[in-house]
Amino acid sequence: MTYCGSRIPGGSLRAVFTGMMRKGAVRSRRKNTPDHFRRDKGVSRDCMRQPDPKPDFQMEEPSVESLKIAMFCWESLYAERVGGLAPAATHLAETLAQYHEVHFFTRGQVPDQTINNVSYHYCQPQGTNIVEYCNSMSFGMVENFHRFDTGRKFDYLHFHDWHPVQALHILKDRNTILTFHSTEYGRSGNHFGDWWEFKEISGKEWYGGLIAKRVTSVSATLKQEVMQLYNVPDWKCDVVPNGIVPQQYRAEINAAEVKQSYGILPTDPLILFIGRLAYQKGPDLLIEALRKVCSEHRDAKLIVAGEGDMRQVLVERASNLPVNFIGYIPDSEYIRLLNACDLVVIPSRNEPFGLVLLEAWSAEKGVVASNVGGLSENIDSFIDGVKVEPQAETLAEGINAVIGKPQQAGALGKRGRKKIDRMFLWGQIGGKMTETYSRVVA
Repeated sequence: MTYCGSRIPGGSLRAVFTGMMRKGAVRSRRKNTPDHFRRDKGVSRDCMRQPDPKPDFQMEEPSVESLKIAMFCWESLYAERVGGLAPAATHLAETLAQYHEVHFFTRGQVPDQTINNVSYHYCQPQGTNIVEYCNSMSFGMVENFHRFDTGRKFDYLHFHDWHPVQALHILKDRNTILTFHSTEYGRSGNHFGDWWEFKEISGKEWYGGLIAKRVTSVSATLKQEVMQLYNVPDWKCDVVPNGIVPQQYRAEINAAEVKQSYGILPTDPLILFIGRLAYQKGPDLLIEALRKVCSEHRDAKLIVAGEGDMRQVLVERASNLPVNFIGYIPDSEYIRLLNACDLVVIPSRNEPFGLVLLEAWSAEKGVVASNVGGLSENIDSFIDGVKVEPQAETLAEGINAVIGKPQQAGALGKRGRKKIDRMFLWGQIGGKMTETYSRVVA
């Protein structure tokens, strides 16, 4: 085995439509086919997650009467799963379904089903590119929606990200909520793009923010990004963070055996990166930082889980470094590695929320992360993690401050786990979202 906060420019989206965007050295483009859907993390979707028969999403009984809620999202845990949006939307739906009637409109090649009180309705879109595909998906979602919008009408329609904005357009006269999980600007590494997908997707994000009756974002940083990019007014946008089911990420494993299965000595400090190998996620920063880390900690090892456009470049840069690129991995292997590693590093240049942070904290792991977005908001540096600027040199300094010090790293992780109980359990998040629903004015 071979081991190998930029500020947002102000202004509306008018520049997107005219093509007069500020030039940015955007590092990657998506292929113009729906087969090139991005996976935000390195977890594979070769099998659908089995539903938890007893999900621990306990939510306080709401003061309002039971609602009928429609969710629109292009992915879910139990059919087509792409990245972090799947668990976020699915777990929110399951939380709300404790007291409300929840229907989840998505895509998939399985029959409609009910899991943990959520009714899933699937469509099978087609298209020659990502925008055409998502428009087809939106039409299929709306068709399914009308089948269940009978008798008692839906009280609230909740859309996730830009993918179902065409459906939001068709149903814009209803009580609608649009959640921003990220923006195309952020996914492009804080740069404006000059290719057509960037303009189309950014245009849909702008339009969705315009016509939705209420908007939410997963962090205060993302709220500011959405307000500045798309002129969404402050009064219209609420911050509702993502949540986590911590029990799903904590496992009793033999760390030495896991390390040895990757050719790593049990005593060697293991750093884990999981995510899309793209400019936004900063894997190149981590590779360069590792050179400095290894100069002080010669036994340090890095495992990189995930795929992306930067893979070949990263492999070449890491040819003389102790890095193992393992590609996509199933959930079970991710849990093994997460619990066996000594440190999780999140070197993103832009991170609207940073779900990997909560997953690492769930496993009581120390985290070194970029001082950007939701990571910056949620980490108290040197209390429950280490925050550094998204640069190779500072990243190396942060890693060197923790690696090889298991007690210190463990203390950071344990405090992070306690913060989850205070702030990021789905019951609390579901309560915040129902408060947003109550503010919708049709």
